[in-house]
Amino acid sequence: MPRTRIKTRVFRNLGRCLKSLGKDEANVTDSVCSQRENYGREEWAEGKKTGIEDRPKAVFPDRRRRRVDDRLKAGRWMMKSFRVFVVFLVLAFSTSGFAAEKRLTIVHTNDLHSHLQGFSPEIDYQPFRVNADKTLGGWSRVATVIKNTRAAGTPPVLVFDAGDFTMGSFFHMLNREEAFELRLLKAMGYDAVTLGNHEFDLKPAGLAAALRAAKANDGLPPLVFASAIFDRGIPVLADLQEAFAEAGIKPYMILERGGLKIGIFGIMGNDAIEVSPFAGPLTFHDPIEISRDMVETLRNHEKVDMVICLSHSGLQDNPKRSEDEILAAEVEGIDVIISGHSHTQLEAPIIVGDTVIVQAGCYGRQVGILDLAWDGGKVTVKKYTSVPVDSRIAGDPTLQKMIDSFKGKLDEQWLSPLDLSYDQVIAETKWDLTVTAEESPLGNLLADAIRWAVNAADSDLHDPSSQVVIAVESNGVIRDDLVKGETGKITVGDLFRTIPLGIGVDDTMGYPLISFYLYGYEIKRALEILTSVRPLKNDDYFLQISGVRFTYNPHRMLFDRVTAMEIGSEEEGFTPLDYSRSNPRLYRVAANIYNATFLKIVGRFTYSLLEIVPKYDDGTPIEALSSALVDGDKFRPGVQELKQWKSVIRYVRSFPDTDGNGVPDVPEKYRGKLGRIVERPSWNPVHLVSRATTPTWIALAGLVIVVLLMAAIVLVVMKIKGRRAKAKD
Repeated sequence: MPRTRIKTRVFRNLGRCLKSLGKDEANVTDSVCSQRENYGREEWAEGKKTGIEDRPKAVFPDRRRRRVDDRLKAGRWMMKSFRVFVVFLVLAFSTSGFAAEKRLTIVHTNDLHSHLQGFSPEIDYQPFRVNADKTLGGWSRVATVIKNTRAAGTPPVLVFDAGDFTMGSFFHMLNREEAFELRLLKAMGYDAVTLGNHEFDLKPAGLAAALRAAKANDGLPPLVFASAIFDRGIPVLADLQEAFAEAGIKPYMILERGGLKIGIFGIMGNDAIEVSPFAGPLTFHDPIEISRDMVETLRNHEKVDMVICLSHSGLQDNPKRSEDEILAAEVEGIDVIISGHSHTQLEAPIIVGDTVIVQAGCYGRQVGILDLAWDGGKVTVKKYTSVPVDSRIAGDPTLQKMIDSFKGKLDEQWLSPLDLSYDQVIAETKWDLTVTAEESPLGNLLADAIRWAVNAADSDLHDPSSQVVIAVESNGVIRDDLVKGETGKITVGDLFRTIPLGIGVDDTMGYPLISFYLYGYEIKRALEILTSVRPLKNDDYFLQISGVRFTYNPHRMLFDRVTAMEIGSEEEGFTPLDYSRSNPRLYRVAANIYNATFLKIVGRFTYSLLEIVPKYDDGTPIEALSSALVDGDKFRPGVQELKQWKSVIRYVRSFPDTDGNGVPDVPEKYRGKLGRIVERPSWNPVHLVSRATTPTWIALAGLVIVVLLMAAIVLVVMKIKGRRAKAKD
């Protein structure tokens, strides 16, 4: 029976009970009064027999009168007490969890990153056969989880996503023209979605185009985003604001489910803002302040029962750096935070005060199902399930049909001109190539691909200074592993997922490669990002390298941990690199433009201790990195951007075919580590200060100053004590 009907019946019965109690109380009073009157009549009759019938009251003894009065009072008191007790019980029952508790189920995802297909490898993916493969994810499987949860009936179900639904597979290559992801999210039945930093990878104009493309085709899900600050004086931002309005994007929305009025708003956190260099000139509100504003509006003006925040901010192991935990602690009134950005898989919610925080990993490999109870304004978790999205779940046929049709458009508009297709096998591997926060086989391959591609496109074999000496890739840009799977075959879709991100200066898809020159000491500073900045920030700042190998001591002073460097290759050998300031030689370095943009950020973050200035070959500083683009085709006018994703495909296709089946094979060198990054911990004082640079000298100078101050304080104290001792003598 619905709880509202139970509650109505309770109060109806309460009224009847009180009415009955009123009658009973009147009956008790009448009964006692009747006894009193009878006692009077009996005494009057007795008096008549004795001849004093004219004074019946006088013959009614005071003691018996008081006894009747006491019984009357006691009866009334008992009935009133019983009446109050019944009212208390009924009211307590009516406000108990059983009567007022309301239930809600939330299905949530985050950081889906255009991973529409199950992986890896995609060639193994069989969405309609149960227990047929070892792949994970696949949006048609996610759709089945949503559909099955809703089909279960009560309680009401809401479906949310916490952002970064795009950028991560070849499907996003038509994001501006087709907006596959937004259209699929609508088809899957999402109730609210927010934006993440990668939704801004294609710049404000790209996001505006995607929103309009989705609206013009199958439509898009409800979107909430409160973080954007629009300056209508800037045309591209005025256009984006208009696109938001056309798409129906609002700071918050209100839904009513199961007798609850629910407010939902979306934000982006500080770290996500920091790693959104292509969002400019758009700026964003402080996540704490805008969240306070949203809660104030929803609680005090909209009068909602529950507040849910879709937060693309993230979680960290250290609660002091965990943005969504900080958000929960700083902003009172948020009941649930659906977290994203950090790709954190939670098996149980994090509870901070009265706020429930959940996150479901990334790439659709998990779906979170949160069962909540609302009781008198307080939200509690009844159950939480992290559902693995794997071959145990059959994909939704309708959604998979949409995805398959999108593949055809990718082939037609992107891959056919390159004599490729989405499912084409371009290499084979006998082992998995993974990336972790250490030197990794896949990281080595991708860094080597950059150095190989730039040298192939833009260098002179007769001019050693034109050769790229070092190439760098960051873990934050490497988005997936290459997995052997059942067949060992690597398709175009698999290889693209490893480095899928970005947009070029020419506004075409994919990060372009750039090159510039650095001094030896600046190369050391760049490697200190791995040794010192990464531990302070996160593993996205770990660097994979090519053309250089180095050792470092993690116990040395921050920003001065690299102890030896060599340049060269595994095939040609290595030679020591002089990283002293006295070395005047410039070395050519290559990277994608996204990683290069972080050089200035790192310089600011380290108060210029790791300042790195990209230069032309003559030592002149490069003002705009767009002028450092590598020209991929010098026979065509202008600069033809050398795209990283195309470079990696070409590099892999250049591998030898060792088994003679016509398909290139991943070389043995990429089976394991190559010794390019070597950690050598030591507390030996000599090792801690040998070949020290500015950060260590500053620390030593500070230490000396502290020691001298302490010594001076000790001397002053000793002198004072000595004077006092003499004074006593």
